[in-house]
Amino acid sequence: MVENSLRQGNDSAVIKPRMNIILAGSFVTCGKSPMLLNALPWPDARPLPDAFFDRDAQLLARELLGKVIRHKQGPYWLSARIIETEAYYCAEKGSHASLGYTEKRKALFLDGGHIYMYYARGGDSLNFSAQGPGNAVLIKSGYPWVDAHADENALAQMQLNNPDAAGNPRPIERLCAGQTLLCKAMGLKVPNWDAKRFDHEQLFVDDLGIIPKQIIQTTRLGIPHGRDEHLPYRFVDAEHARHCTRNPLRRGQVEGRDFFTLAQGN
Repeated sequence: MVENSLRQGNDSAVIKPRMNIILAGSFVTCGKSPMLLNALPWPDARPLPDAFFDRDAQLLARELLGKVIRHKQGPYWLSARIIETEAYYCAEKGSHASLGYTEKRKALFLDGGHIYMYYARGGDSLNFSAQGPGNAVLIKSGYPWVDAHADENALAQMQLNNPDAAGNPRPIERLCAGQTLLCKAMGLKVPNWDAKRFDHEQLFVDDLGIIPKQIIQTTRLGIPHGRDEHLPYRFVDAEHARHCTRNPLRRGQVEGRDFFTLAQGN
């Protein structure tokens, strides 16, 4: 089933008032200046401001869960709710930034809210810079979102963008289940968005006031041995654990050993 917490009353999320939102112990002001309102793609759009990203990478990774990425492709706003993220720091060996500054990695060293994209296993990957040079959050997976601004036609476009190996429409629940699958479905490309800022007319992260009830914290995926693979910097919306890159709640995983459960606000 396509995700739509607003229309279908999904009990996996708590819908908060849209003016002031408390996320993991931090305060976010959601008021719009007249200048910003004029730039919005629709009157009730709520793009995250650059200041939202100017926070610790782990905190940012948690607070991005439940937000909706919006990307305009042709006439359609392709949309996906963020369900899995990973935090990275310049000071630890698992990050690209730990390898040093290069022109290609410059977005990692810019202010919070810059887009950093790179190729992974032949596909595109989406990251946002966080507080502090070299710190960032990888958007690991999402779940297709359908609402008044991203209708069934937008969903069909996402399926056209990201068919399965046989060329058939990929199942909805697997359409964005991985960092490269997400970017492919959303039409996000390294040459178009690397080292850029958000553009409210083309690409932004929408705050619909959705706060996951529980978050799973565990180790990141694909980190080579000896490069801080033990650090628990991966965060998953517990209700969507089965839809992410690899289910942290799969059989054989033990809470307290393989993962931790965070109640919202921890």
